[in-house]
Amino acid sequence: MLLEHKRAVIYGAGGAIGGAVARAFAREGARLFLTGRTLATLDAVARDISAAGGTVETAQVDALDEPSVEQYIADVAKTAGGIDVSFNAIGLEDVQGTPLIEMSLEDFSHPITIATSTQFLTAKAVAPHMIKQGSGVIMMITATPARLGIPLVGGFSVACAALESLSRSLAAELGPKGVRVICLRSAGSPESIAKVLDVHAAGHRVTREEFIASLKDMTLLKRLPSLADVGHVAALMASDYAGSMTGTVANLSCGQIVD
Repeated sequence: MLLEHKRAVIYGAGGAIGGAVARAFAREGARLFLTGRTLATLDAVARDISAAGGTVETAQVDALDEPSVEQYIADVAKTAGGIDVSFNAIGLEDVQGTPLIEMSLEDFSHPITIATSTQFLTAKAVAPHMIKQGSGVIMMITATPARLGIPLVGGFSVACAALESLSRSLAAELGPKGVRVICLRSAGSPESIAKVLDVHAAGHRVTREEFIASLKDMTLLKRLPSLADVGHVAALMASDYAGSMTGTVANLSCGQIVD
């Protein structure tokens, strides 16, 4: 198993992406520590993992509360004897479907603030523990608007671009200490963004299925990444098989973006 004996913290684990990553990590043998703001959704993911024989614990943690994040990570590191992987899949609470010049400053800046703040705080909290053990992987996820000019996505595109820049800066500083930083970039899994798809479909005056078809047509593989795809790649990037990779973006866009 790719992640056997690895200890992994996942923020936003009750969400679609966080849950998919958690399940993939569990299948590969990781010991999981799942966090989020809503225990009910976390516990649902944890039940699935436990039923499949995985080892998992849950905790209610607000990733915007620096003291809470610091204390949680200290507690996990003490309980587990260290932390090998930190994956932040916190939702950005972005507003889409409105032209930029018609948006309020609050709606535009909110996802940028959420993204940069939670990723900064969670990375800052776990990095000293990884540095102490001389190894670790800090992971985050963005989407293709980080690189493509896509209309009506509001501050989401800026937030994604900021995270990719942050991941490079963290990698430059933490690499000499043995800590890797990896960003995943997805083209969006339809099963995780139904509301966003409906907003854009309405804006284009097409059905959701027609809008999804147009997104698939933008890719080289003529499909979009599934949540399972995201989980599989996350597990690989977190594993020692990707030990030579840092400061990079793993491209899960199915060829929507070609590097």
